[in-house]
Amino acid sequence: MEQTIVRPSAVAGYFYPASKETLIKMIQNYIDQAQVFIQNKPKALISPHAGYIYSGPIAAYGYKSIIPYYKEYDHIILLGPSHFEYVPGIAYHPAQYFETPLGRIPVYIEGIEKIANLPYIYENIDAHKKEHSLEVQLPFLQYIFKNKSFDILPLAVGKISPEEILELLNILYNNQSLIIVSSDLSHYYDYNTAKLLDEKTALAIEELNPYQIHYEQACGRLPIQGLLLFARQKNWKPIRLDLRNSGDTAGDKRQVVGYGSWCFV
Repeated sequence: MEQTIVRPSAVAGYFYPASKETLIKMIQNYIDQAQVFIQNKPKALISPHAGYIYSGPIAAYGYKSIIPYYKEYDHIILLGPSHFEYVPGIAYHPAQYFETPLGRIPVYIEGIEKIANLPYIYENIDAHKKEHSLEVQLPFLQYIFKNKSFDILPLAVGKISPEEILELLNILYNNQSLIIVSSDLSHYYDYNTAKLLDEKTALAIEELNPYQIHYEQACGRLPIQGLLLFARQKNWKPIRLDLRNSGDTAGDKRQVVGYGSWCFV
């Protein structure tokens, strides 16, 4: 019998509560507070990935935008930066399931098979072992999809071109997919500097202008750039749902991290 491989939670009890009940309550609270008025089904989200007390309220805006349409999604394509491991390309984990305190989510194995022959796609457990950028999105998804089955394709993005991400999305995306790019914005500037820099990033996203986003503006810059190229090709429109930083939520204003939430329709 083939062994089941599970990627266990790496940051439960650290980035978000390890208790199922506390976690559900926390997400519910963030979703309740988010005010979102979207008339069309979102095709993609950009969502932050810090500890929930910092970025959870901002992430909730994106997740709230998909609630009316959740039955229309089967596959979640998740792209986030690799923070701990050098990744020459894009790395997937060989697991059949990713686990959080809310349970196990099946991996979209057919999706991996579709892209496995691309020269920059490879299997790497280490790239996923400690990675939080993909994991922190999962409890929000489990909360929203509690009455519907779905699967995920978590991809850790390293050194790659936006054009290669565009190629990947062209292979993977269909009408039952939702793309989620996980990214924080500016890191460790003072509050006012961060606000100016994040506004610049927001305008580049909203004008579908990938090459106006530079290294210091977003840790998930490359997947954002690839998504913007794809959105341009598909005539999708980005909608800003929220733009704040850790100085607005739970942190010191002397050094902040920026967070933004967008949906593409």
